[in-house]
Amino acid sequence: MKFLFDFFPILLFFAAYHLEGIYVATAVAMVASVVQIAAGWLMWRKVERMHWVSAGLIVLFGGMTLILHNPLFIMWKPTILNWLFALVFLGSAFIGKKPLVQRMMEHIIQVPMAIWHRVNWAWVGFFVLSGVANIVVAYQFSEAFWVNFKLFGLMGLTFVFMILQGLYLGMYAERPAEIEAETGPRDGDERP
Repeated sequence: MKFLFDFFPILLFFAAYHLEGIYVATAVAMVASVVQIAAGWLMWRKVERMHWVSAGLIVLFGGMTLILHNPLFIMWKPTILNWLFALVFLGSAFIGKKPLVQRMMEHIIQVPMAIWHRVNWAWVGFFVLSGVANIVVAYQFSEAFWVNFKLFGLMGLTFVFMILQGLYLGMYAERPAEIEAETGPRDGDERP
């Protein structure tokens, strides 16, 4: 359900594009992003930063697409978003004690710090390459091909990358006894 909620504007953009074209699809994505933020606030009393950033970029680039009647602006939106994510992951490697990927996932899995750093750098590279791939497709292929690539290509690449990341992290996952030996027992745990 969360997956569908996260990709709600993209799915509506895709459907609207195939029914009415790029300009209607852009307007639909802009409205869907605002609805996504409102729904997130109503359901959970919070809105994820990713949704704020994505909505801001959709409104900005979508507005420029509609006002200037040029679809290249909305085509640049995924590239700019991916490059912003790359910058955030890159910055987290130098700011703070933990890379962003560790802050996001350490409650699920424990791996050595060197592995967190490798995975964080892999995300930086992935976001940079995704942004490049998007803009190459936007300029080298038809608008319809780009729309399909945006939904199936970029989403598919992200899904495959996440599976590979999970497998890589699983190879280095520490067992609970190893974690306790490094950090000590958790509150309420008794030592035998």
